[in-house]
Amino acid sequence: MKKAAAVGLVAALSLAAAGCGSDSGSGKSTVTLWMYPVIGDQAKNLAFWGKIEKDFEAKNAAIDLKIDQQPWEGRQEKVTTALVSKKGFDLVVLGPDQIPQYAQQGTVEPVDDIVAPVKASFLPNSLTALTVSGKLYGVPIYQTITAPIYNKKLFAEAGVEKVPETLAELKEAAPKLAAKKVAVLDYPGKPEVSLNQSFYPILWANGGSVFAPDGKTVAFNGAEGVASLQYLLDLKAVGGLPENTASKSNDIEGGPLAAGKTALYHAATAGMVDQLAAAIGAENVGIGLPLEGSKRVAFGIPGALVLAKHTENKDAAKKVATFLSSPEVTAALAKESGFFPARTDVTVPDQSETSKEFAKSLQYAFPGDTHPKARQVMGLIGPHIQAALLGKEDAKTALDAAAKEANTLLSSSG
Repeated sequence: MKKAAAVGLVAALSLAAAGCGSDSGSGKSTVTLWMYPVIGDQAKNLAFWGKIEKDFEAKNAAIDLKIDQQPWEGRQEKVTTALVSKKGFDLVVLGPDQIPQYAQQGTVEPVDDIVAPVKASFLPNSLTALTVSGKLYGVPIYQTITAPIYNKKLFAEAGVEKVPETLAELKEAAPKLAAKKVAVLDYPGKPEVSLNQSFYPILWANGGSVFAPDGKTVAFNGAEGVASLQYLLDLKAVGGLPENTASKSNDIEGGPLAAGKTALYHAATAGMVDQLAAAIGAENVGIGLPLEGSKRVAFGIPGALVLAKHTENKDAAKKVATFLSSPEVTAALAKESGFFPARTDVTVPDQSETSKEFAKSLQYAFPGDTHPKARQVMGLIGPHIQAALLGKEDAKTALDAAAKEANTLLSSSG
C-alpha cells in the first residue's frame, strides 16, 4: 500500500521509471493515478484518497493503486511532458478542454468500453463533453456547474418584483437598479478571468459559438457574438455594469456583489454562495437557473479519468477507473468536494440546500467549445472584450480583431 503523497514532476517521473504501470516485483500490477485537490481541505483530501486506495486494494488484491497528489499549477505542462515521455501516470484527471489535443496526438486511449455497461447512468452532457471524433476519452467522476447568484434585497428595493430569468429581463431591470446606484450585472471583464465565467455564457445563451463546426476557423465574431458584446455595452451605457467592469475579477469577497453595489453574477460556483451569504446575509441570497437568451446554457465540466496510451497494465487501470466512477465513490467524492456526481443514479449524502439549487442547472451544463486551441483562443479574445468595455473599440471591431488573431493561430497550427 502506498500512501497518497504530493510529488513534483521530477519525483513523478523517477517513480514512473521505477515501475509506473508495471509489475511491482510482488506479482502485483501497479496503477498510478495523478489526482488533483478537488477536495479543498488538504487534510480531508489526503484522508479521502488514502481510504480510496485501501478500499480498492481490499477488493483487488492483485493491483497496487498509487494515487499521487498533484497541484493544479502547471498541470497542463506536466501532463504533456508525462504523455510525451511515456512516464508518470497511467490515469490522470482532466477536463474536456484539455483532452482534444491529447486525442489528436494519440497519447491517450479511448475508454468507451469502461463506460458502456453503465452508460445510461451518466449525465449525457458529461459524456458528450468527453467525446472526440466519436470516441469517449474520459470516465467522469465528478461534474461542476455554474448558476446565477443574486441579492434579493437589491432587486426588491429597486421595485423589481420578479428577479430576471432571461437576458432581456436583466436588461429591462438595469435602469431601475441604476437609479439606486446599483449595477444589475457583476460582470468580470478582467482578461485573466476565464471567459467561461464571463462572456461565453452570454454568447452561448444567444446561440453563438466560439469555433466554426469544422474547427478550422472561429465563429465568435458572427451576429450572435457581436450581439452578445453589444448587450454588455448597452448595459454599461445605462449603469448596468460596475464602473471598474473592464478590470474587475469575479471574486466575491471584497468585490461589489458582496458590498451591495451589484445585484447578480451570472456564472457563479456553489462555493461563492457562502461567501456572499457571509457578506449580505443568507436570507438575501438567491440562486437562479442560467439566464435565458434563445436558450439556457450553464458552464459546467466533468472531471474525468483519462487513460494514457503508454500504460502497460490497461486492464488494471480500467478496473481502477470503474471503481472510482462507481455510485458509491462518486457520491462520497461529491459530499467531500462540493462538486456534483456525473451520474444520475447517485444520491449525495447530506446535500446542502445550495447544492440542491445548483443541481437544477446540471441539465443545462455545457463544457464550452472544446478544441485543441481553445485556451489560446480565449487568451486572444479577452483583451479585445476589455478594450470594448473601456470604450476603445466597438463590439464588431473588437471581435473582428480577435477573430483575425485567432484564425491566424488556427491556420498556423495546422
